[in-house]
Amino acid sequence: MQKRDKYESPNPRRAHTLMSQEDVQAGKKSSWYELEITGTVRNLCPELWRLAHLTSLYLNDNNLVRIPPDIARLEHLHYLDLSSNKIRNLPAEIGDLIHLRELLLNYNHLRVLPFELGKLFNLQNLGLIGNPLTQEMLKMYSEGTQKLLTYLLDSLVVNASAPPQRQWIPLSRPEPGRPAAIFTVMCYNVLCDKYCTRQQYGYCPSWGLNWEYRKKGIMDEIRTCAADIISLQEVETDQFFNFFKPELERDGYQGIFSPKSRARTMTEQERKHVDGCAIFFRTSKFSLVKEHLIEFNQLAMANAEGSDQMLNRVMTKDNIGLAALLETREGVFDSSGGLPPEGKIKQPLLVTTAHMHWDPEFSDVKLIQTMMLMSELKKVVEESYLVIRPDFTGQTVDCNSIPMILCGDLNSLPESGVIEYLSTGRVASNHIDFKELGYEACLQVFNSHKETSSHLMHKFRLAKAYEDNIMRHTNYTFDFKGIIDYIFYSRHYMNLLGVLGPMDENWFHENKVVGCPHPHIPSDHFSLFVEFEMPVPYPDISTILNDDTPVTTSSGNSLGAIGSSRDKHHR
Repeated sequence: MQKRDKYESPNPRRAHTLMSQEDVQAGKKSSWYELEITGTVRNLCPELWRLAHLTSLYLNDNNLVRIPPDIARLEHLHYLDLSSNKIRNLPAEIGDLIHLRELLLNYNHLRVLPFELGKLFNLQNLGLIGNPLTQEMLKMYSEGTQKLLTYLLDSLVVNASAPPQRQWIPLSRPEPGRPAAIFTVMCYNVLCDKYCTRQQYGYCPSWGLNWEYRKKGIMDEIRTCAADIISLQEVETDQFFNFFKPELERDGYQGIFSPKSRARTMTEQERKHVDGCAIFFRTSKFSLVKEHLIEFNQLAMANAEGSDQMLNRVMTKDNIGLAALLETREGVFDSSGGLPPEGKIKQPLLVTTAHMHWDPEFSDVKLIQTMMLMSELKKVVEESYLVIRPDFTGQTVDCNSIPMILCGDLNSLPESGVIEYLSTGRVASNHIDFKELGYEACLQVFNSHKETSSHLMHKFRLAKAYEDNIMRHTNYTFDFKGIIDYIFYSRHYMNLLGVLGPMDENWFHENKVVGCPHPHIPSDHFSLFVEFEMPVPYPDISTILNDDTPVTTSSGNSLGAIGSSRDKHHR
């Protein structure tokens, strides 16, 4: 191997300035994040690996034969130059430097590369020129850094065991001696195949991103919970009809589905890959009365009222909501409380799922889509109640007349305007999430209290099933970790019996799992799973309408008291 006398780094950012004596006397402080050690160095001082603040390390043009595993302690490195040394092998721990953007190994004695190198999913420039690597490795390298990294990661054995089972958290107990519907609800963004790419999730091997592999894990998750009502987001059209629907029908479910609005303008072949929302329900416990599709772009176009922002920002996003009006069957009632009187068995329940726009820069769109959803659900309840109670014609129907469960990937953090609006029933007209874009006039059509212009309001009385301290994350990727998935419910109609707890955070730490999906976790979202008790017959609607008690905790509803653990556990 021919070695150049001096390797010239291509990095143009290597620069430094010396602080003047005047700066020192003025009390100015220096900071340094780059370190260069160049000469005839054969061994490195162990103290070097304590400099965890370093972002760039230049060790090129030395006589280094090996790099110790301790290099993994420099976890913030973005740039590492080891060129023009005598390095014969690399430690597997180099794969832990996941922030590396550039790794230069040119002109060394490397014959093989550790598979762990494939874990460097942020790597943009890998220098391997002048190493006696195998022809197969050199060929892949000549075809691009990403192809080589994919090969290495796909070849790496996954040593991590499956994460521990999530623990069931009991919150209350059913009230004995009264008829009640007992049922469970699951909310799950399954990550559609079209979005599940190496470009997006470079930390997961390509075989772990493949739909044929992931769909088994997704269905295992669904079947382990065995919820009575299942709300899914990011379901591709083709996958709904050819996978989810037939699989779950065999398990005793019926399902409804709608793709995002863009499907309207596509060819049949293109529509197969458009994702949307689905609701499944166990037919032994519920029957479908009617389904409702809510298209936010259509509502934006119909209610723009001259607002360019409504047309240019809101209408261009084709997210949807999907609602199913269900009726209870005998199978949903808890046998210990007995069945309700004849004629009271078929109680309505409105189940809704939604998937709001994802981009954090469009907080205004998310909030407006949520307002549109609640406005349309109010109409659905009014229409449905008059079908159930035709004798009520001519009277005003309150939107709380039918109990509701609202599930979804709302792409909004707990402190956002979206969650404030759903939880409290109101949001200020000048809320920061509206970005001062002048929506005030056109949003009044969605305001349930038009007598006030300072706040935009809805009349549903909802509570969150999951308090913020139960799960730290529902979406877990390298770039983002946070709570964006929710289950809301009509707090006066239902007693929250329990929720499925969080994933074991120690498992992520011990196995250095930086994001999902992962070979053991098929989606970048974690499912939500809850159990409700719904007394039958319902509480007096007049009591509900007169109770304006603010919501404090998810278990602090008016039905049932906090009790000890039930003899029931879920994964």
